[in-house]
Amino acid sequence: MKYALADDTAARKRLFLGLITATSLLVISGLALLWIVPSIGLANIHAALPYVAGMVTVALMVVVLWAWLSLVLHIMLKRPVLLSRKLRGVTIKFMLPLMSLLGMLLGISKEKVRNSFIKVNNELVMQDWQRHPPHRVLLLLPHCLQASDCPHRLTYDVNNCERCGRCPICSLLELAEASGVRLAIATGGTIARRIVVQTRPTLIIAVACERDLASGIQDAYPIPVYGVLNERPCGPCLDTRVDLEAVRAVLAQVIQPAGPADAGDVAGQAPAHTPALTPAHTPVQAPPQSRSA
Repeated sequence: MKYALADDTAARKRLFLGLITATSLLVISGLALLWIVPSIGLANIHAALPYVAGMVTVALMVVVLWAWLSLVLHIMLKRPVLLSRKLRGVTIKFMLPLMSLLGMLLGISKEKVRNSFIKVNNELVMQDWQRHPPHRVLLLLPHCLQASDCPHRLTYDVNNCERCGRCPICSLLELAEASGVRLAIATGGTIARRIVVQTRPTLIIAVACERDLASGIQDAYPIPVYGVLNERPCGPCLDTRVDLEAVRAVLAQVIQPAGPADAGDVAGQAPAHTPALTPAHTPVQAPPQSRSA
């Protein structure tokens, strides 16, 4: 089983590296055309315009090459190189849509491209070797983890959960309480963005499907997002599940160990932060809306 998982991981990484290489070459070729074609007529307007256009184009080509090379080296060497952290946004915001388009032209499904992107993104997040205070980590969950016939509304207040154990929310709440991280449930991208703005985390651990995770990673940038794919035994957006041990393992690697100052009992001072799950837990201020399955 381990060998199968290793082969699958390697295949997804090869797919990502192949697509981003091809996408970068296409972008560079397009930029070269944008320089050559107008330069034929630009000289008739002003003699210096072809040179200005050439310098701008070359600069853009260098940025694309730099972003591509630094990302490939980051993945292969498993450590940041050539300012790859700074250029991560070029890949997330600009390259992923082009990679999806190129994959579609090559007969590769969007789901496979997104899955590959999420896998590589997770490796980059974990390779930063940065631990975060628990109260600055947000565990963001989709509403479809909640049992579809549950009468309790959890989107705006997770403390409404009765913890009956019929869905994964109960176990995730207990895990969040034990680790001290914040937990929130979102019905979609708009609510998720509002939660991120209100909580201002330094790291997000998000559970969702490939489509929502890929778009969430883009929307949250520059905040790093570690994506955990949900399981969909009943189909998309209905009574989904999640590997609790996978979430626990990620939390163990990213949470900053508590020190004496974090206990909040130094010189009788109040704790540095309140527990993640209290009656005042990060309410999401939004007008009521019907909960979809």
